[in-house]
This record gives sequence, C-alpha cells and structure tokens, in this order.
Amino acid sequence: MEINIVAIQPLVALIAGILILVMPRLLNFIVAIYLIFIGVTGLLGHGFKLPF
Repeated sequence: MEINIVAIQPLVALIAGILILVMPRLLNFIVAIYLIFIGVTGLLGHGFKLPF
C-alpha cells in the first residue's frame, strides 16, 4: 500500500489542531514537530538528493 505524502499532511494538521485545543500548553512543542514533519516530507516528496 502506497501512502501519498500530500494526503498525510492534512491528517497531521488536524491531529495537531485537536491537541492544541485540548492542551494549549503543548502549543510550542506541537508547532515545532509539525514544522519539522512538513519540512522533511516536503524534501522527501520532491526527490531531495544531497549534492555530494
């Protein structure tokens, strides 16, 4: 089964939003994890290759 990276991002955003509503103290942690996830999936989704 192949999972499309673009399909995962809205699910992660939804989970992050719910967690922020339930536990507002986790806001910084959740935002940091979300941004790292979006960055990594963006790099991997576009065939990111190191230049060396």
